[in-house]
Amino acid sequence: MNEDQISEALLSLYGDGNRIVFWNDPDREFEESLASLDLDGVTLLRADQMPGLEAKIRMEREQAHNRFLVYSATHVPLPSEDWLLDIRLYSRTFRADRASIILGELGLQEQSLHSHIQARAKFLGSKDRLTRLKKLVQPTDSIRDLDRKMLAVVTKVDQPEFLGILTALYHAIPDSDLDALPPAWDEIEKYDLLESFWSMVQGQFGYSENSPTLKNLLIRLMVSDFAHSITAELPAALAHLMLPRLFLSSASVCLSQWRDSNSRSDSYDRLSKMVGDALKIDSLLPGMQIEPLLDNKTFLVIEKFIAVSLRDRVTATTATINAEAVKAIAKHRQNGYWADRNRGAIGATREALHAVYDALIAAADLFGLRGEFSTGFDYNSAQAMFDGYATTLHQFDRLYRHFIEAADAATAQGWEILKSLRDGVEDCYTNWFLTNVSLKWGKFVEDELLKEWRVEGVTPQPWFFHKVEAALMESDRRVFVIISDALRYEAAKELVDVLNGTYRIQAEIQPMLGVLPSYTALGMAALLPHSKISYSDKGDVLVDGQSSAAGNRSNILAPKKGVAVKADDLKDMKKDAGREFVKPYEVVYVYHNTIDAIGDSGSTEGKTFEAVRQALTELSDLIRMIMNNLNGTYIYVTADHGFLFQETALDASDKNALTDKPAGALTAKKRYLLGRNLPDSTKAYHGSTAITAGADGDMEFWVPKGNNRFHFVGGSRFVHGGAMLQEITVPLIRVRQIKGDAKSKTSVKNVGVMVMTQSPKITTNRYRFELMQTEKATDRVKPATLDIAVYEDGQAITNIERVTFDSTQDNLDSWKKSVWLSLQKRGYDKKGCYHLILRNAEDGIEVQRVEVSISIAFMDDF
Repeated sequence: MNEDQISEALLSLYGDGNRIVFWNDPDREFEESLASLDLDGVTLLRADQMPGLEAKIRMEREQAHNRFLVYSATHVPLPSEDWLLDIRLYSRTFRADRASIILGELGLQEQSLHSHIQARAKFLGSKDRLTRLKKLVQPTDSIRDLDRKMLAVVTKVDQPEFLGILTALYHAIPDSDLDALPPAWDEIEKYDLLESFWSMVQGQFGYSENSPTLKNLLIRLMVSDFAHSITAELPAALAHLMLPRLFLSSASVCLSQWRDSNSRSDSYDRLSKMVGDALKIDSLLPGMQIEPLLDNKTFLVIEKFIAVSLRDRVTATTATINAEAVKAIAKHRQNGYWADRNRGAIGATREALHAVYDALIAAADLFGLRGEFSTGFDYNSAQAMFDGYATTLHQFDRLYRHFIEAADAATAQGWEILKSLRDGVEDCYTNWFLTNVSLKWGKFVEDELLKEWRVEGVTPQPWFFHKVEAALMESDRRVFVIISDALRYEAAKELVDVLNGTYRIQAEIQPMLGVLPSYTALGMAALLPHSKISYSDKGDVLVDGQSSAAGNRSNILAPKKGVAVKADDLKDMKKDAGREFVKPYEVVYVYHNTIDAIGDSGSTEGKTFEAVRQALTELSDLIRMIMNNLNGTYIYVTADHGFLFQETALDASDKNALTDKPAGALTAKKRYLLGRNLPDSTKAYHGSTAITAGADGDMEFWVPKGNNRFHFVGGSRFVHGGAMLQEITVPLIRVRQIKGDAKSKTSVKNVGVMVMTQSPKITTNRYRFELMQTEKATDRVKPATLDIAVYEDGQAITNIERVTFDSTQDNLDSWKKSVWLSLQKRGYDKKGCYHLILRNAEDGIEVQRVEVSISIAFMDDF
């Protein structure tokens, strides 16, 4: 009953000649509401605030025909003390206790709740609390339901689910004090909800103590989650802290939903660390294997243990590495709680852990690739080895770069667990790969290529402009040429993979044979239209007699209706200005310089691989800008040369020192020397630019053998100029914008995923679902990362598992994944409506919904 209902009930008593109603309210529940009652024509008379004789005279003499409400905030007096007894006997009595009113206001059907409402008078004394409770109550609610919803009001949760209430309490515990209580705890005690709360805890988790505490409950929840998620025996030191086995799944579901909460996961991170430290979890892990711990997410220290153990496994098995197994573990953990960059609040830790696993994957793949060449590089010609680099060997460079990138990202966050693995990776790449490649390739350079600088079937870099002219004739459209200084072939291959995963873009790559020495001035000149390349007396590179320096390139391009522009300048133009700029030209050369600008400086060369990553992003953006803003349909991306880079500093053994410049030398750099009439040297390959670059005149060069340097001035880890495959395998990417009906073939989507069992029937508290990709992942079919759980009425009733489907293989077995889900300990209706729901982890969009039934066997209750 609300005030309107009270008014209506009172007025109904004034009938059949009755004009006086008595209302005794000893608990003063409605005293404040008297003034708000709508009682037209009824006079309020406070019998507790005037003498009885005065009241009697007023009602029976002075206003004998008026209607009265005689209110008293006291009990009904004894007959011997009641001055108004005679009037009371012929009048009507109104009774309206607070419990009856609230029952009506809440719309509760069970009148048996009357006494419980009375017992919760303190909670219900606030209009604000009552209003919030009313939004949650259902007509059929029980005593337990009401108390749970009162707890929801106190803890300020939107959904009155007990797991949410419990995690809200933990979330509110002050920092750095596991014994502290949340502010709402005082209200729970004040409103007599404490006993009910612990009763719910016992029913949900089986936890009961003489003096239960939130701290003790939390410890048992986390120990139980640990026990439930591993496939080994729980350490003996923790066994006594485990909840009854029947309730382990409920503990895991509770913590899983807590971790999955965007608004509360930071408190999980904080409290789980405190619990882990208190239990000394780190001291209990040595001796355990990775596999039994794979599905555990309870403690950060376990994640660290798995990462270290996987590192040790990679380090110990470099010669026999199972790279796919390492990758499966690392990817699984990256989808877990602690290494997922998109979860939780301690982002730096997650970034570091994710990077650690990326590094382990790269290292395992690197060692696995080395295993494929355990007998050496058995190429029988320069052509075979050049093709081998373009198809396979460049992956050594990419994997090394990926490892260093990831390891540096982890180190930047203060994580040093990859330090020992770095040595093994460095030894594999620098001492084994670069050394053996340089020895094998060096023989072809010395015996074949210095005499005739050509590889069968490979376009020489000086012929590049013929490709541009062919494109102009083919399309009759403007051609854009992006030249990225020092864009190495392996990085360009990665750029192609990115572009081919972009709607309406198609890219393909082929290698060109770069000029030698592989330095910027000569490489840039080779890419310009020309009849001949030559050198000035000072060693400057000339194109058809003109300087090929940056400031003169538009003049060289002008006869071909071309222009040169810096990438940054073009990017800064607004759309209309950019279109106006390119309008007069058929060929637009765009010069991009990120990798060389950073790598070719002693102060920044350590950031070479960061520069590569930055360059790939910039080039991808530049290509899209040209297509979208400048209507660019045909784009070439190439480079003047590649580069060599190694993480560790070089020493004297890496140096072919030049004690004196030979007579005729004009220029001496780290990886090349130019001059005329140069003598032979045992420390260098001696060649002619007429052969290696088609240059007119008698300019000769020295380049150090292998991957050595002549000197280290200005940095030595990043170099180019020599004859190594990484330097002279120049990428040529052709990018096309696809229009018309063909563009549908470039659409990008996620792999499909299906539940293999139709209408699954869950018969145990922990159930395994089998899922499968419907197609393999490719450039245009991206991996799908899904959050998977069983739901009832929009609420998860199991743990939520994140799984990535990313197999690129044709083997159907590799498309399958298993997901273990645990049900909360509670009753389930065999005919109830439950669904297994798959949602995209990135945007929460539902991918699939499958109806499931739940029929827990009787023995599961024991």
